[in-house]
Amino acid sequence: MRYRAQSSSRGFWGAFFGTLVALVVFIFVLGGLLYWKANEQPGIDDHSYLLVDLYGPMLEYPPAGGLMAELTGGEPETLHRVLSNLEKAAVDDRIEGVILKVSSSSGMGGGMAWEIRGAVHRVRDAGKKVYAFSDSFDRSSYLVMAACDSIFAPPSANITIVGYAAVSQHLRGALDKLGIKPNLHKIKDYKSAAEMVLRKDMSPEAREMYEWLLDEAWDLTMEAMEKERGLTEDDVVALMQHAAFTGEEAKEAGLLDELLYWDQLEARLRREKDDELRTVSQCRYADVERAEVGLKGKKTVAVVHAQGMIGGRATRVDPLLGVMMGHESVIEDLRRAREDEDVAAVVFRVDSGGGEGLASDLISREVGITAAEKPVVVSMVDVAASGGYYIAYQATKMVANPVTMTGSIGSISGKFNSAGFWSKLGITHDHVERGPMALLWWSGRDFTNEERTRFEQNHWDGFNDWLEDVAEHRGMTFEEAEALAHGRVWSGRQAKANGLIDDLGGLHRAVELAKELAEIPAGETVKLVHYPEPQGLVDVLLGGGDVTAAVRYAVYHTVRTELAETWRLLAGARLEWTEPVDLR
Repeated sequence: MRYRAQSSSRGFWGAFFGTLVALVVFIFVLGGLLYWKANEQPGIDDHSYLLVDLYGPMLEYPPAGGLMAELTGGEPETLHRVLSNLEKAAVDDRIEGVILKVSSSSGMGGGMAWEIRGAVHRVRDAGKKVYAFSDSFDRSSYLVMAACDSIFAPPSANITIVGYAAVSQHLRGALDKLGIKPNLHKIKDYKSAAEMVLRKDMSPEAREMYEWLLDEAWDLTMEAMEKERGLTEDDVVALMQHAAFTGEEAKEAGLLDELLYWDQLEARLRREKDDELRTVSQCRYADVERAEVGLKGKKTVAVVHAQGMIGGRATRVDPLLGVMMGHESVIEDLRRAREDEDVAAVVFRVDSGGGEGLASDLISREVGITAAEKPVVVSMVDVAASGGYYIAYQATKMVANPVTMTGSIGSISGKFNSAGFWSKLGITHDHVERGPMALLWWSGRDFTNEERTRFEQNHWDGFNDWLEDVAEHRGMTFEEAEALAHGRVWSGRQAKANGLIDDLGGLHRAVELAKELAEIPAGETVKLVHYPEPQGLVDVLLGGGDVTAAVRYAVYHTVRTELAETWRLLAGARLEWTEPVDLR
């Protein structure tokens, strides 16, 4: 027995120290990898092509995962990196041109696509060629390709060009079967997000709104196709009627310039004396500083990024809801930009369909405080609606892409009566009360008439205060603002026409406008600083948050949009979000 105990003890300590050594080695290897990643100096050969691969999910700005998420494959492509690299490529003498590898599997939204189109045009205006290559594209991804000098695809490419459709999802039938009864109040008729749980079909108001949004998308598409590919509206309608194309059919229809496989395109662009085409990847080129290619200046413009559903204190990646915009995180970034004496102006980059009304109000107030001290220009990306518009309108000026979804000035509040669902599970409740309205928010019953009256009045009071503030900041009467509100969603171009925003364009235009407001000469290059700042090596090694965020983002990939949209409605009250419509 004694011998066995000693053997067991030696085995335990051996295993313990072995594990400890392995852990130390892992930390050193990881540290070395992160150090190399953080300090890698890119060597860019002359006559190189920047290779931009638009495939898979795309966010506006890197999520909370930082370096760890990138190393573990959890971090998607970002519009920030695409635009920054294209800006540098336009002036970098080492970059001969750009190749866009575009896929119908790209997660870029309409606003993102429109900004990339603008960046492509600026590269071409600098005298450099931009080529598009795709083995699978649809109408949405094709709008980016159409902005390029030439479009190539293999003969076997999957090509689909179809019309637009607005598809809304409705859960009311499922809730009825589950015994869950929504007690929601919406402001007002056009706030169609509530129809997901209140109706089994579109309301007339929702249908009307989607009609004007589809008309706008149609017009913008036709303008781009005719200008860039010489295709008239009749031509495009004929393409949509044909719908699915072989590579040869697409070439004959004018969608493509030439049928080539990827290796054939490489051979076409390769210099005669080289064995292979000189290319630089997105990741590698992102390490090139703007100042290294001459994009440096004495004045600084801060770009504060705010993306995702608005809710909670800290910006984070939620396993179910995806990227979440925390009000304390955004407020801290705005304060840092405001208090930095070197920052002449702020660009507030918004990509959000809304969320919590309270958190939106807190961010909005901070935008107003910042705008009182230095110019603040809002730059809207794919969507800046409902809470996304709430956090934006106190800025000095607002800019949106023509296809940005904005407005949706309205509100949805209430609760769900889950008594029927609990009953199906055999779960019962009982209660004791003290004082009036004690069960106002209890999910075991509907509102009483008295409770509903008080709740709806409070909801209207809060909304009208918000609308009065919007009217004041946008130079409108209350009645003029109300005619644009009650949940109505507008494209960026429509919002410019009706006064909800000031100008059209992406980040490039927002920076130009910020310079103008800060009295910086138009031709002067400025330094751009971005908030939140990327985490460094020490932050990654000493803090667990980055590792946690990377894991949470990986989980988010498996859950994705469908469940997230449902959860947004079921998770709580006093939410303001834009319509869950799928514009196909």
